[in-house]
Amino acid sequence: MNARAMNARGKAVLLAAAMGLTMGVQGRALAATAASAAAPEASSSAAAPASPLLGPDEQVGWVTQAEWSRRWWEWALSFDDDINPIADPSGVQCGNRQSGDVFFLAGTYGTARTVRTCRVPADKYLFFPLINYVVMPNGGAVRSCMEISGTAARVTNGAEMLVLEVDGVRYGDLQRHRQASPECFNAWARHPSGARLFPTASNGYYVMLKPLTRGRHTINFGGALPRMSQAVSYTLIVE
Repeated sequence: MNARAMNARGKAVLLAAAMGLTMGVQGRALAATAASAAAPEASSSAAAPASPLLGPDEQVGWVTQAEWSRRWWEWALSFDDDINPIADPSGVQCGNRQSGDVFFLAGTYGTARTVRTCRVPADKYLFFPLINYVVMPNGGAVRSCMEISGTAARVTNGAEMLVLEVDGVRYGDLQRHRQASPECFNAWARHPSGARLFPTASNGYYVMLKPLTRGRHTINFGGALPRMSQAVSYTLIVE
């Protein structure tokens, strides 16, 4: 999540990060090609690993990913700053208020790459935004749900540099993973204060990963909109 205006330097930083990931993946691909040429029999007998990435229309727990995007925002907006996983520079807060079969990973504020380490229970799906945006009531002005939803959609048009890399494998065709909250919602539905902030609407690019095997995994993700960007790296310890 990122609600701050990006500048040219921030966008350049994200582009450099994305290029770095691409070069790393290309290097691994060249090495794999060379190894395959040296030992064609071994290469042909090895099965490609199954992709952990779910399609954007696949459901988890009979819940659409559009609905999971709304739940992600209710989770993300339920924290005070001192325990907020989005403001967390290290990942120590990543397990806060997690429940059910889906574990949310936080985005970040600002444009600098954020590097975190997070312990995740086994058998949890992972859901997180490559880049996203939320629109809430502001300054007491009365705005309709249609207007709020339209603003969220407009702000998230023009996404570029969408990045997802899981354990060194880079995934493409990420534009189709756009999700909008199915309807307007109360942004503070899970906030301990019990306050109400309605109507709120969200839009953006999210991915859902199947549960990862026990052990250590690395995820890099991010993206850019005309007014904002984010770049995040996680080391996940699944246990």
